[in-house]
Amino acid sequence: MARAGSERPVPSGSLLVRDLQILATLDTKLGDIRDAAVYVEGNVIKWVGASVDIPTDVHADKTISLPNRVLTPGLVNTHHHMFQCLTRCVAQDEKLFTWLATCYGPWQHMTGKDVYISSKLAMVELIMSGCTCSSDHLYLYPNDVRLEDSIRAAREIGMRFHPTRGAMSMGKSKGGAAPDSTCEEEEYVLKDMAHLIKEYHDPSRYSMLRMGLAPCAPFNVTQDLMVAAAKLARQHEGVRLHTHLAENIEDIEYMEKTFKCRPGEYIRRVGWDKDDVWFAHCCMLDDSETKQWAQDGVGIAHCPSSNMRLASGIAPVRKLLDNGVKVGLGVDGTASNDSGHMLMEARLAMLLQRAGGNEKGMSGREALTVATQGGAQVLGRDDIGRIAPGMAADFVAWRTDCVCFSGAQHDLVAALVFCTPGMPSVDLSVINGHVIVKDGEVLTCNVKEVIKEHTERSIALCSHL
Repeated sequence: MARAGSERPVPSGSLLVRDLQILATLDTKLGDIRDAAVYVEGNVIKWVGASVDIPTDVHADKTISLPNRVLTPGLVNTHHHMFQCLTRCVAQDEKLFTWLATCYGPWQHMTGKDVYISSKLAMVELIMSGCTCSSDHLYLYPNDVRLEDSIRAAREIGMRFHPTRGAMSMGKSKGGAAPDSTCEEEEYVLKDMAHLIKEYHDPSRYSMLRMGLAPCAPFNVTQDLMVAAAKLARQHEGVRLHTHLAENIEDIEYMEKTFKCRPGEYIRRVGWDKDDVWFAHCCMLDDSETKQWAQDGVGIAHCPSSNMRLASGIAPVRKLLDNGVKVGLGVDGTASNDSGHMLMEARLAMLLQRAGGNEKGMSGREALTVATQGGAQVLGRDDIGRIAPGMAADFVAWRTDCVCFSGAQHDLVAALVFCTPGMPSVDLSVINGHVIVKDGEVLTCNVKEVIKEHTERSIALCSHL
């Protein structure tokens, strides 16, 4: 078998999901529909409406009746480091740079099998919390690690995937923050980026895999690599650019000391001030940069759990949204979250924007929209994030006859965000027309076996702490 596995074929049949208690299409024309149904042919939604209005010519190959369920578009995760599942709860009381210094120890011992199994575990966690499309930022390539290891995991489990070829090239001996042993030669990095685009990038509508290029951060790559990656990406339709930026005050201080500028000027220098770019975090933007982001069309992956865990700060999401900046959500790496619960990120995003005293900082519906359509926009997609004819068949359903929904039947959609703690995993997940989760069980892998192997590998890796 090829190291990256095999593409999952598009389903040949049709699927009808009906009798839904409520369907939140997040489509401005369709709105919420009660006693709803969704009809899919192959990997595309063909019809949406009330169950009583199902067209007479609809004869689905498979029908799933889901009363007592709320169904939404699949959530979109715009920032992750899936390999970090192997090192949860590490450096528990540290900020970014000292946290990283601790983590580099075990990470340098990772193998391709470690990356494969941690990616698969991360995807299980994401899928069970409502995510159907995820990016991943793999920036460490010790031993035999390849990006193909995470691509294989995505193909096997059925996740819509935006892997990014990350890299670190500026170690401590060159003024960077990473150990020299974790860095790569830039010539090799660019060669591998070009190879991965050629082999795996699919810019077509409903694509299951689109590549991104992601030099890790200004504090561990040269400006030359940032410029070269942008030039390479822009030679290929749909290849986007990603990096960390303005994560905390130390990040800003490093940039001002090293490059004599703030993030807004830095991204202009390296040509990353375009609408094919998205940045993780951006907790420390000033007002001029908030406006610049809107003018440039760049996107942001807001990572509330990680930013709180590492005491990085709170991204000015309300101000960004009001200025028209594209904002999606990211769970970030599971060593700084220390979870991959996508729906919980939506809840925390909402609460953080209210914590400063603005009760209208973010509504539940807006948080859900940011977690779906916002993420789709950040990743450059117009085929996911809504449930409507012509959209990709990516949607998820939760049971509403459980403790957390009792008392919230008057607004089950908002309850997804307000009542998240204690909420069970998704009851149904459909990705690209494939039923990936049914009756709360993942159908595309043996979850117990994944957990067992991942735990064993994690214990071995953490022995290097």
